[in-house]
Amino acid sequence: MRLYLAVAVLVLAFVAYTEAQEETMEQKIANVGSQITEFGQQVAEQTKAALESFKNSETTQKIKCYCPGSQEV
Repeated sequence: MRLYLAVAVLVLAFVAYTEAQEETMEQKIANVGSQITEFGQQVAEQTKAALESFKNSETTQKIKCYCPGSQEV
């Protein structure tokens, strides 16, 4: 009788342990997803800022003035 009780306790402990492992894996996957999203947003913001900086640079403005058919800035 004690053996059955000990086996039942061990099975319950194993189930609790595996469920705890699954939760941490789910949390890791969620964290990776949020990190990828954050990285993409940062890259987009930095790219937008670099393009705006390039568009508004003095050299770009001078080149626009010398190109035929370009609009005066």
